[in-house]
Amino acid sequence: MSSKDADRISAAQQTLDSMSGPLYDISQLLNTQLDRETLATCVGLIESGVNPEALAVRVGHICLLGSPSPRDDRLLYRNYVGRRQH
Repeated sequence: MSSKDADRISAAQQTLDSMSGPLYDISQLLNTQLDRETLATCVGLIESGVNPEALAVRVGHICLLGSPSPRDDRLLYRNYVGRRQH
């Protein structure tokens, strides 16, 4: 993991910590089955420009099926790159 990725994860963790857990509590109420670290990673990815809908599809595949589809990888990457270029 690069230092840039570590910084993003750290920033996401600080976001979660500063909210005193409400975001985690909401994720538990919605039965997302995400632990705090995974939730922090998702927050960091969204804050860095990843499309939240594409990320949700990807995470859903990982949780339910054990592996994402290649189409979802392309969608996630395309949306991330598209946002970074604008």
